[in-house]
Amino acid sequence: MQACGPTPLISVADYEAAAAARLDAGAHGYMAGGAGDELTLTDNVAAWRRLAITPRMLVGVGSRDPSVSLLGVRRAHPLLIAPMAFQRMAHPDGELAMARAAEATGSIMCLSTLATATPAEVASAAPGAPRWFQLYVFSDRGVSRELVARAVEHGYEALVVTVDLPILGVRERDLRSGVHAASGEVVAGAAAAGARGTMSPADFAALIDPDLRWPDIERFVDESPLPVVVKGILTPEDARLAAEHGASAVVVSNHGGRQLDTVMAGADALGPIVDEVGERVEVLVDGGIRRGTDVLKALALGARAVMIGRPALWGLAVAGDRGAQRVLEILLAEFDAALALSGARDATGLDRRFVCRAPWVAAPR
Repeated sequence: MQACGPTPLISVADYEAAAAARLDAGAHGYMAGGAGDELTLTDNVAAWRRLAITPRMLVGVGSRDPSVSLLGVRRAHPLLIAPMAFQRMAHPDGELAMARAAEATGSIMCLSTLATATPAEVASAAPGAPRWFQLYVFSDRGVSRELVARAVEHGYEALVVTVDLPILGVRERDLRSGVHAASGEVVAGAAAAGARGTMSPADFAALIDPDLRWPDIERFVDESPLPVVVKGILTPEDARLAAEHGASAVVVSNHGGRQLDTVMAGADALGPIVDEVGERVEVLVDGGIRRGTDVLKALALGARAVMIGRPALWGLAVAGDRGAQRVLEILLAEFDAALALSGARDATGLDRRFVCRAPWVAAPR
């Protein structure tokens, strides 16, 4: 009898399980965990499953176009790699490997302020990858301005200002494990703000200005040559304020369920925000996207694109750049199949006619 080989990894869930087996408990808890009772963390995934696809037949889908327009540039597809801190916790090559995966798949790489690689190093590792820079605004505004300048110098195309982390959420997995994220000196963005020695996620978060306000967003819009994207929006009111203060786009996001527990999932918050500002700014969404069908649902609700976080990180943990690339390829292949089987010839033709409330979800009483 022929011996059976290892089980192939063919889905995001397979990579998630493989990463959990590979990572130490502290690192895995930091990457996989959420805030409080992790209700929002769980609901981020469940919310996409509360939507059903309503497919159309006999429309001719032999040729399909997954491309989208984002910040004035035609993109090969609607998947971006979300900004994630401390990626060397997952793999020794960290953000450099993630950038290579982005380059190989034509994905935008969004680099975190709290990355374990500099903007210059990431640009050098994958010069063909389109790059955005995510900014945590430090109390020392001079440091933040210098970070933006370095991003501009090295060809980053947009500035993503994260606004939902004035303080760190209550993350009980991290409190129990006592995980240390990195040495302050390894995280160049934080080192410029005075980070030194081995630090916990809370130590890094303490560098961020808790008094950031809307006029600060307007200043970044005025001072930066890059379009400003505001990440961490969950209400139409805040989306409207982002537009009024000059943002080019918003990301509907609850920080992967890692900040305030029991807030809305991205899938539930997305539609009302698109209705409020979709004619004025571009709307992206993240949180809980685990299948290509989730990508289709997000675009049908009005998102221009989606950010993928943990799935890419699981791939990185399992096999470095090859693992992250493979996860992105799986999602792109699933998205292409979803386009064909839903009767959508191109990504930009998706609208709310393609989704409805899933019949398996009980109606509210």
